[in-house]
Amino acid sequence: MFKIRKFALALGICGALASGSAAADMKIGALFPFSGALALLGQESYRGLELAVNEINAAGGINGEKIEILKADAVDPTQAVSETKRLISSEVVAVFGSYASGISYAASPVAELAGVPYFELGATAHKITTRGYKYLFRSNPNTALYGVAVVDALHEIIGPGMGLDPKQIKIGIIHEDGPYGTDVAATEKQRAQELGYTVAEVLPYSAKTVDLSSLILRLKGAGVDVVLQTAYQNDAILYFRQARAANFKPKVVIGAGGGYSLADTAKAVGADMNGVFDLDFPQASINPAGAPGLDKFLEAYKTTYKSDPQSGHSLTNYVGAKAFFEAIANAKSTDADKIREAVLAYKKPAGQSANGWGFAFDEEGQNTASTFYVMQWQDGKLVTIAPSNLALGKPIFNK
Repeated sequence: MFKIRKFALALGICGALASGSAAADMKIGALFPFSGALALLGQESYRGLELAVNEINAAGGINGEKIEILKADAVDPTQAVSETKRLISSEVVAVFGSYASGISYAASPVAELAGVPYFELGATAHKITTRGYKYLFRSNPNTALYGVAVVDALHEIIGPGMGLDPKQIKIGIIHEDGPYGTDVAATEKQRAQELGYTVAEVLPYSAKTVDLSSLILRLKGAGVDVVLQTAYQNDAILYFRQARAANFKPKVVIGAGGGYSLADTAKAVGADMNGVFDLDFPQASINPAGAPGLDKFLEAYKTTYKSDPQSGHSLTNYVGAKAFFEAIANAKSTDADKIREAVLAYKKPAGQSANGWGFAFDEEGQNTASTFYVMQWQDGKLVTIAPSNLALGKPIFNK
């Protein structure tokens, strides 16, 4: 089937009759966790892709072809593999996904083996793009940068602002034990030690856990005053509730995205969320002067979904998807090798996308011009405080 398809692509007739009939839809796969524990951010991520497709189709599509999305629900890695196979059997031009690192890590080899481009828009685990794959590309930053960004924010902004001496700080690192949490925690520990901090505890746990009390008691017993957590939504909420029950009050809590960026998390946690810092993808609450197209995205989101974005994942997926679609348009073909060439050639300086990111892909398919922003929960709102050109507020320090 794939040899026939590639032969057709080489002749330029795939998806249309050789005579001058109208072009058929360009099929793409959308692989996200639409159900299960990760559904909230999976759905939010998908919305960004959907808005990008709506916008492109309204403008005439890609080289005259409208984009058709085939959705696939991937609750876990096993389902990710089977659903990716199903999408490929439907002859999609590419698979877009997938929010969760475990899903991306499992699904992308299936696409690679079939010679189908896999565009990752949100999963962060560093090892996803270090396997020598030819057709795997990622628009968002990875965990190799994530842990460094978290500790640098502590070192350059939060610690000095609170008058904390690095030599006196005891850091506790807690994280869900999947690829996302494990990678971030490892780079946090390494960066903290490079800067001379004491890392008192590094404690993994299952994201499905219903009890973090023993972990919190270990943090408390070790005299930890700075907690770095990498979590999804449920475990982030659980940490705050059980920390409060144990009367554990560290001076600083910094989240690495995930549940820390969700309005629903802040609502569930309540007042304890105020003052908490977060490193994550750009949120909608950034200065639009440095993010052309942000206002258009927000208007489309509200019109389509009758609400404001629930996190920055929709914006991140929207920006990444638009970049990949532009690359496909530049390729003027759905041939995987031509798409690869077009993606690697795709360049955009920072400050010209709707979240402020630039684009420059290395040979592993990683966008090296994407980064994380520093935010803080203030009066129930997640406020961007760095970088300065995109900030909408200043940090509040509770000394």
